[in-house]
Amino acid sequence: MPSLIDIRRRIRSVKNTQQITKAMKMVSAAKLRRAQDRVIASRPYGALLRKVLANVAMAAAGDERAGENPLLAQRPEQNILLVLVTGDKGLAGAFNSNLIKGAQRFQAEHPGANIRMVLVGRKGRDFFKKRGATVESEHIGLAAKVVYSDIAAIAGAAMELYRNEEIDAVYLIYNEFKSVMAQRLVESRVLPVTLPEDTTPVDYIYEQPPAEMLEALLPRYVEMEFYRSLLESVAAEHAARMTAMEAATSNAGEMIDKLTLYMNRVRQASITKEIIEVVSGAAAAE
Repeated sequence: MPSLIDIRRRIRSVKNTQQITKAMKMVSAAKLRRAQDRVIASRPYGALLRKVLANVAMAAAGDERAGENPLLAQRPEQNILLVLVTGDKGLAGAFNSNLIKGAQRFQAEHPGANIRMVLVGRKGRDFFKKRGATVESEHIGLAAKVVYSDIAAIAGAAMELYRNEEIDAVYLIYNEFKSVMAQRLVESRVLPVTLPEDTTPVDYIYEQPPAEMLEALLPRYVEMEFYRSLLESVAAEHAARMTAMEAATSNAGEMIDKLTLYMNRVRQASITKEIIEVVSGAAAAE
């Protein structure tokens, strides 16, 4: 049976841990609000960009130059670039492990392909570099402050590889923010670009040929997909960490209650034992 000092020391340790998890929950809650606002603000822009792209693509359908755009070229997927967006830190429940499992599942589903990886986030980088994966590039610290120019540079490098036919497809794996309690693992193909179909096209008046506008819009569309994936991942990570820290704080409280009850029982047993010894000694003296 542990002594009262050991139990008190353990209670004090759990209380310190509870203070840390509670503080981390509050920090994640504050960061989540800002990240959530950015995600919600980016979604209408992305949806409108896809709609405009669909209309321009339909207008340029009769132009041969539109079909020759290298970002639309369909090839057998022998060389694949997989962009994995994970977090830089842990303590977020199953956030990072689900992403890593999703990437491993993707590799298993493409056994004959040569998969090169772009690793965004420290957790994914550490995991796959230790296992000898082919890493095209790695990017750490982007989630702390998501800057469009940084993400556009990553997307630009991927598009350059695709134009040079060094890769045949680009896939993104990230967590999409659904709510504070739920995130959705997303696996999407970014390149080659699949033009969205719109049954109700808008009859625009074009100052430039539609094929030229399509050529200018396609890189913006790819950059926006990369940018939106990182925004979604950051918001999902803060939500997962807030939920995990709330559960940890609650579990610490329950453990403190159990340890306090156990400590009281040990102390009561010690007092009862001392009383019995005193009474037994007094009886023996008589």
